[in-house]
Amino acid sequence: MKRADLLLIWVLLMAVAALAVAPWIGPKMLSPSLLWSNEDALDATILRGIRLPRVLTAFVAGAALALGGMTFQALFRNPLATPYTLGLAGGASFAAALAIQLGLSTSFLGLSSVSLAAFAGACGVILLVFALTRMRADFSTATLLLAGVALGFFFSSMILAMQYLSDPTRTFHMLRWMMGGLEGTAGYRDLWAVLVPAAPAAAMLAALRNEMNLLTLGEEWAVGRGVALVRTKALLLGLVGWMVASVVAICGPIGFVGLIVPHICRLLVGPDHRRLFPVTLAFGGTFLVICDTAARTVLAPTEIPVGIITSLLGGPFFLWLLIRQSPSGSSL
Repeated sequence: MKRADLLLIWVLLMAVAALAVAPWIGPKMLSPSLLWSNEDALDATILRGIRLPRVLTAFVAGAALALGGMTFQALFRNPLATPYTLGLAGGASFAAALAIQLGLSTSFLGLSSVSLAAFAGACGVILLVFALTRMRADFSTATLLLAGVALGFFFSSMILAMQYLSDPTRTFHMLRWMMGGLEGTAGYRDLWAVLVPAAPAAAMLAALRNEMNLLTLGEEWAVGRGVALVRTKALLLGLVGWMVASVVAICGPIGFVGLIVPHICRLLVGPDHRRLFPVTLAFGGTFLVICDTAARTVLAPTEIPVGIITSLLGGPFFLWLLIRQSPSGSSL
């Protein structure tokens, strides 16, 4: 058995272990006997109604963010690309902050107005980036990147303006949402809200693994091997945008998962997306489950937003990538 296959099995076992252990850990340690016993009705409700769906939601969200980072790193041929490179987080955060500022309190299919606004904002950014890049005939990755960076700065400025003009309560609510977290997850509604959009998108990304391999080698190489460049780019962008929008709508903009995980997985199994895809999916879900478990236990009963945990890990990792990166601008 090849080393990459052994590493894949190891990562899958680690994912199973994280999913099996994390629900029992928290401000109060729960007993596994609650699965088949109702001796403590309150603890059983906490386990089945809060912790299990939260752990599963964290796994799906982490897997989606990691796959989004893997896809963008292949598309832009740069290990520093993340699912938020095109301004998705900025658009979602701006729309969520606007919903908070307007005091919207409606809901649809069990989702709050803030979540719905964040989803619409992230999808709107993808459509706007498409519209801007279609004004250029080349539809190059440089054009995509510059458009995303410009939109990100614009939305950040708009959010700062809203925070300055808002009352302290709403300003805190905006800031807290933009930290990212899973503390609002209760029941399986949020799990389905992430899983239903993300699962088909992930399946389609799996079918495009060969195209990602060719794009990693260069656009000219991909075109020479029969890849429909513009259509493939648009499809990859749309799939990642749709998938990440569903995560941001429920969990907020959790940063650095899409940066750290794909790069670690690439170091483990290499750049071939046929192996990289399943390893990234499993490792991404496991990583966010572990971070969320730490977020709700380190300072218990106080809960740390999981976005703070991932950023504390991602900041030094980002600097390490910058130092390690080759002069050509890509270490893929």
